[in-house]
Amino acid sequence: MTRQNNASRKTSETEIDITLNIDGSGKYNIDTGVNFFNHMLESFSKHSLMDLDVKAIGDVEIDDHHTVEDIGILLGEAFSQAIGDKKGIKRMAHAMVPMDDSIATVAIDISGRSYCNIDLDFTNPKIGDMTSDVVVHFFESFASSGKVNIYGTVKGSNDHHKAEALFKAFAKSLKDACKIEHDQIPSTKGVL
Repeated sequence: MTRQNNASRKTSETEIDITLNIDGSGKYNIDTGVNFFNHMLESFSKHSLMDLDVKAIGDVEIDDHHTVEDIGILLGEAFSQAIGDKKGIKRMAHAMVPMDDSIATVAIDISGRSYCNIDLDFTNPKIGDMTSDVVVHFFESFASSGKVNIYGTVKGSNDHHKAEALFKAFAKSLKDACKIEHDQIPSTKGVL
């Protein structure tokens, strides 16, 4: 069984194609039009060991909000399709990732329900060419369309390090939650 999906989204603001392979090796080809976001998605792919291709054309001349949001939505949809019926997955996992002055903790539940709570404050309005406040919005968008719970806390002083630690902790916890441990649906309901 290969857990992968190709997804596309076209709106008046963005045109995005994503290929996700949950059982990959961390290979990536990312072009979002937002350089710092490219770096974050590359880090996600490398540390989750999920193969990820993203090609996005968005209205970044206005700002990066639509592009980041729509990639979050589409990546969540691709994940939800790729994970399938969730039979045998670990389902819940967490990871703590330090990065110099910063530390991020992320807990995941691939529950079939959407919720996102991330405790994170940035010092600056931008990190490189990415607007700081869209970092959390990316995770909210992923949680909503991916039907997962994401809970994260980040502490530190350097905005780059805080964002990168968050993406790495998300990668590690999501990969761990996707592990196949048995042959049953991990829920007393019998479905997720």
